[in-house]
Amino acid sequence: MESEAERQLQFQRARLIESLRRELRDERVVDAIAAVPRQAFVPEHLRGQAYDDRALPIGEGQTISQPLMVGLMIQALDVRPSDRALEVGTGSGYAAAVLSRLVSEVVTVERNETLLNDARARLEGLGFTNVRAYVAGDVLGRPEDAPYDVILVSAGAPHVPRLLLEQLGTDGRLVIPVGSPRAQELVTARNTAHGVELRRHGPCAFVPLIGEEAWREAG
Repeated sequence: MESEAERQLQFQRARLIESLRRELRDERVVDAIAAVPRQAFVPEHLRGQAYDDRALPIGEGQTISQPLMVGLMIQALDVRPSDRALEVGTGSGYAAAVLSRLVSEVVTVERNETLLNDARARLEGLGFTNVRAYVAGDVLGRPEDAPYDVILVSAGAPHVPRLLLEQLGTDGRLVIPVGSPRAQELVTARNTAHGVELRRHGPCAFVPLIGEEAWREAG
């Protein structure tokens, strides 16, 4: 029998999805978010807040992104069912799970091994079989599995990294927060026959991207 807490969680989930349908133009993205149980990706003590439309802490100084922001980023990528995707910054695994509902395969990389191991176990346990999670290497992204059709970067960088653009295939699309360590603007970059085309989508705030062509690690 469903508990009162579970009924409340389902009510909050339905309310969030209704809100996202008003904010996002791509119904496929909303349906993908609706299919992923966000409560499984947050710490137990925050489970009751899982369907608030805001970022939440997941430990190790990292956060799970706001559902609307995840939706906006994936929508900006113009994903197709045949796409191979790279995510930089696995975190809890939530964005990779949503993205996996819309593409053929997701490769995701994470610098923090504790977060990575938790995310990998979570994704496997929930049946997201088309997601492969790896420890991030010395080079930004995962060039050994390139090219990718789309790249989603779940952390803010000072500029669009050349290293990631080089991992995109023909007509490849990349979405990334660009700006300062504390405030950024969401940017998409698309490979075209005439070079890289940039498009801006408005303000956002993500934890800093660490590594070459990004920010130095604190300390």
